Amino acid sequence: MKKPPSNAERLSAYRLMWILVFFDLPTYTAAERKVATDFRKQLLEEGFTMFQFSIYTRPCPSREKVDVHVRRIEKILPTRGKVGVMPVTDKQFALMKIYHGNAAAAPPEGYEQLMLF
Repeated sequence: MKKPPSNAERLSAYRLMWILVFFDLPTYTAAERKVATDFRKQLLEEGFTMFQFSIYTRPCPSREKVDVHVRRIEKILPTRGKVGVMPVTDKQFALMKIYHGNAAAAPPEGYEQLMLF
């Protein structure tokens, strides 16, 4: 009889995913700034975290959850501007190099909190 996978194996770095939402929205008028601000607020309400001003990230435990959140994003898309949605594995996300000026910064935090469940 095959032994069931451990929690660590189930939550492997290749199954865990991140969604990156990046956008360039027009902000020339007060109405456009309101649309951009509302979009950012809606992303925060959906559980995203601001990575940079126009880049938001959200961890997901599976590809199926990524699909759910992508559909939610599609429902709140502004009528103008560009929005990109890119799912990546936790392993890929952890390979990201971040710099502040020419100095390396701490790597992004992974899914340690999910191991508690």
